[in-house]
Amino acid sequence: MEIFLLGLLVVSVLTGLITEAIKNLCNEHRWNYYANTLAGAVAVIIALLLGVAYVIWTGAAVSAQIVIAIIALIIMGWLCAMCGYDKVVQAISQFQTYGKGD
Repeated sequence: MEIFLLGLLVVSVLTGLITEAIKNLCNEHRWNYYANTLAGAVAVIIALLLGVAYVIWTGAAVSAQIVIAIIALIIMGWLCAMCGYDKVVQAISQFQTYGKGD
């Protein structure tokens, strides 16, 4: 779980930085864009690349568990781009607390 949250933090930070750089480029060239669509697309691409890089770097065998984790990272990265990292991490911690029972 710690590695997943670290990956989500990296995706969130890089999404913000890369989105701002692309927005500046688009503004400079007077290209039209939709900020949320751009941020969501950047988040999906970064999460996918980070997931693939993790598999390659660690030499992990591609299994159903890895594929599900990468898909979850893509979805959570997109949510971070749309809602913010803090809200997504808060939701994850609420799910973990709920799963432990009373």
